[in-house]
Amino acid sequence: MQQEQHILLRTWLIRWMYAAAMVHFVIGALLPWLANTGLVEVYHQHIERHFWPQAAPDAARTMQVWWMSLFGATVQTVGLWMGALVYLGNRHRSRFAWLWLMIGILIWAPQDMLISMQADMLVNVWVDAFAVLSMIPPLFILWKMDAPVSGRNL
Repeated sequence: MQQEQHILLRTWLIRWMYAAAMVHFVIGALLPWLANTGLVEVYHQHIERHFWPQAAPDAARTMQVWWMSLFGATVQTVGLWMGALVYLGNRHRSRFAWLWLMIGILIWAPQDMLISMQADMLVNVWVDAFAVLSMIPPLFILWKMDAPVSGRNL
């Protein structure tokens, strides 16, 4: 019975991590298409108010849309890499894959949060916090579950 629960938990954690990778991929694919639409207008305005106390120049918005689109390609690629590491971690019960996913998140998140706080972009901090809290615990559990039975490390 305990073995069945262990397998079920691992299966759900793997699915959760695949879903996280897919969300990154889809959001990354959509960002270039959404960057210049009304769906992110409030976000753009908030950034502009941080850098320009008066109305932001038109060129600033153009550059902001360009950066957001470029960031989308990066997020999309991160989703692919995450999916590949989840596949390898699942297929080979590789603690190494889970560890590198955790390391990547724990290197990225504090930096992104600090930069976002400096620009008073608290929505980014909340999104980052959600990402960390939704991915690190499952990855840690998977890392523990795939502990070596014999002499294998990491």
